[in-house]
Amino acid sequence: MRVMDSVSGRYTCLNMNYLLLIMIHIGVGLHAVGGVWPMPQISASSPEQYPLNPEAFYFEYGRQSEAQPGCSVLDAAFKRYFSLIFPDYFPGANVRLQFSVNRPFTLEVSVDHDGCDGYPSQESSERYNLSVCAGQASLKAETVWGALRGLETFSQLVYQDDFGSFFVNKTDIEDFPRFQFRGILLDTSRHYLPVQAILKTLDAMAYSKFNVFHWHIVDDPSFPYQSQTFPDLSAKGAFHPMTHIYTQTDVQRVISYARLRGIRVLPEFDSPGHTQSWGKGQSDLLTPCYKGGTPSGAFGPVNPTLPSTYQFIARLFKEVSSVFPDSYIHLGGDEVNFFCWKSNPDVRAFMQKMGFGTDFTKLEAFYMESIVNITSTLNKTAIVWQDVFDYHERFQRRLQSVVEVWRGGCYLCEVRKATKAGLRVILAAPWYLDQPGPTHNWTPYYTVWPLAFKDS
Repeated sequence: MRVMDSVSGRYTCLNMNYLLLIMIHIGVGLHAVGGVWPMPQISASSPEQYPLNPEAFYFEYGRQSEAQPGCSVLDAAFKRYFSLIFPDYFPGANVRLQFSVNRPFTLEVSVDHDGCDGYPSQESSERYNLSVCAGQASLKAETVWGALRGLETFSQLVYQDDFGSFFVNKTDIEDFPRFQFRGILLDTSRHYLPVQAILKTLDAMAYSKFNVFHWHIVDDPSFPYQSQTFPDLSAKGAFHPMTHIYTQTDVQRVISYARLRGIRVLPEFDSPGHTQSWGKGQSDLLTPCYKGGTPSGAFGPVNPTLPSTYQFIARLFKEVSSVFPDSYIHLGGDEVNFFCWKSNPDVRAFMQKMGFGTDFTKLEAFYMESIVNITSTLNKTAIVWQDVFDYHERFQRRLQSVVEVWRGGCYLCEVRKATKAGLRVILAAPWYLDQPGPTHNWTPYYTVWPLAFKDS
């Protein structure tokens, strides 16, 4: 159903899976460095080759580094990247590899700001400088998050010859991402994914320097998020109340795992549409549909006319805001079917009272503005799908949110319109992974220019 990039980052999404893939090609360097992905901003390498011995390879903190031993992010990264750099080496085992050098090689890491106990954010710098020469490499970054990107780059520079010996070439790299928002979206409502599968996805994201995990955690089919405030939401709304849920422990495990890889976890609780599973565990939340003047037994989107709706949303989002540390939350707002609202006499009466007439886009705008205000009181910045931005001029002026453009057609026209209104944009439209065709053509994903629109 959607995808993401940003006029602050690149993205991709799956229609029924929302699997977002951000293909980012970060500029052109002076000379291409083989194996480094994405391409660094500036890079220079030479054929000068240095052998590496895993038994004499060390990570060190620079003397002037603000982060020192005990830094949770970098200590964990050193262990992780040692195994990635030397995948065939197992200390204590009968090693058959023949190392051509016994001289030590040190990778010294220095950061300007500690931040070891924090979380990556939209404002986090990922800039780093990496210099590799004989016997040593120097990695300098403004933050630990930039250092993680530099460690990934160094791991990609190391290679083996036909005899299993490890080498790295003389290299100098200056790098920073072109877009601050680079993410992958997973839909765990339509297709429940075990936590281990999510963790593997986070690993894959780190290898390509993606930095946002957009967790489309609930939707119409199921509500797998286990809320402490409203336990019936998953008990009655999940595919299975025990095996197909994400406990608070599961969620914290994902957030912690992502943090150590410099990845933000952005939760999406899409409403007022896409909420059929919500209604199973929360009575009076969804709008009763009518047929011939009587209730049909079916239910539509969230009922935007009841005070109890906003009381529920406020309590749920208060919990979500305390569980997910990121300062952004995705509120959805896409693909709302107005049929049920139109059929309900109480909704129609509310429309007349509010002066909306028969324009149900104004009703959705009213609902979205109300929940954006709720999230603002929780110090969260709201992200909404482009449908919300499109609905009403008054709401556009009040919308202090990020707009995510997901629809096809002239998506850059939509980007231009939203940025002209002074809003930040996430571009998803050109990176869907479910495009038609007997074989998948990846070429278009690499030829998108998110900023290829005029400002006026």
